[in-house]
Amino acid sequence: MRSAVFVSTLIGAALAERPFLNEPDTGIEDVFGDTPDGELIPLDGIVGLPDFDWAARKAMPIANYSYYRNGAGGEWSYRNNLEIHNKYPLRPKMMVDILDIESTLPTTILGYNVSAPFFISPCSRGAYGNPEGAERGLIEGAAAKNILYMAAFYANLPIEEIGEIAADNQTFFRQVYLDQNDTTTQSVFDSAAAAGAKAIIYTVDSAANGVRHRAARYGVGSADTAYSYITWDEYARLKTLTDLPIIIKGLQTVEDVQEAVARGADAVYLSNHGGRQTDGVRSPLEVAIEIHNQAPELFSQIEIYADGGIRYGTDVLRLLSLGIRAVGLGRPFMYANVYGREGVEKAIDLLRSELAWDAANNGVTDLRNVSSSIVSYGPFLNLCFCVQV
Repeated sequence: MRSAVFVSTLIGAALAERPFLNEPDTGIEDVFGDTPDGELIPLDGIVGLPDFDWAARKAMPIANYSYYRNGAGGEWSYRNNLEIHNKYPLRPKMMVDILDIESTLPTTILGYNVSAPFFISPCSRGAYGNPEGAERGLIEGAAAKNILYMAAFYANLPIEEIGEIAADNQTFFRQVYLDQNDTTTQSVFDSAAAAGAKAIIYTVDSAANGVRHRAARYGVGSADTAYSYITWDEYARLKTLTDLPIIIKGLQTVEDVQEAVARGADAVYLSNHGGRQTDGVRSPLEVAIEIHNQAPELFSQIEIYADGGIRYGTDVLRLLSLGIRAVGLGRPFMYANVYGREGVEKAIDLLRSELAWDAANNGVTDLRNVSSSIVSYGPFLNLCFCVQV
């Protein structure tokens, strides 16, 4: 008993003393730390997605940056989204032929061809990071690199303008928040279809306002205190109002994904809203592990997407290994959009390269068929204490 208590105390102390790092120290502060606040560092100084966060924090007004960065409550879920990936170590398989790995990057999302198994998640207020272009850089960058763009409901650009900016044959989806006014809902669906959106993203993890202390501190929180009517029966009814497929975004349990399949959902999207709605909820990676362990057949019954804390190719690789069809990134692309289209394109290129290299280094020969055996999905607390009592 004394041994268990002692070990528990040691573990607690070890976890408590390790500071949270919003981004790793890879030398960017040493090289660009003298850059005046309000100025961007050179784009060629960006070597990974976390660098965009550092650069945006340096360049953006603190209130604007805080809108993107904030999480709910004490922001544990925000931190967990970032840190959970490396709590499940990789198990590289050596001496396999990986020379064609880049040819396996392309995939399909709801039948639409894209160049990589990741996409730009719906994120609001592009003008906070890029006052001149707002979401233009996101749209054009996604088009140039042929990845999926999900247009946020609260984008600064109206959906009509997003449709006008979009390239011919570009695939983009439209996120929505809905009330119980059918006239308004029908208008939202019709305008999305008219603009060229290929699917609706129905956000279900925001039934009430999120408790966002950081956002409130800087006056960039939501003023909407209304509750939303979001039920399975409502989803079924909404499907009768549009011919577009409706993807359910924000599911966080295996039971809800099973219900979605039973209800004939077009696709589902695991998300905790970037840790912005409820603090203390699990990361989408943990939800994907739960599905893989308890109901793996779901991955073949419906397309499942996920986002949350993705910063590296290995993060994407872990989710793909579980059966996730494609992986979303929100904040990294919003930070990259501070540079406009060039920044967004660079972010895409960086992640594409990392994903291919990381796959190759772990013995993955086909990104469309990644085995879960490349990751150790056992208990993630990798601490060893030898205690004699």
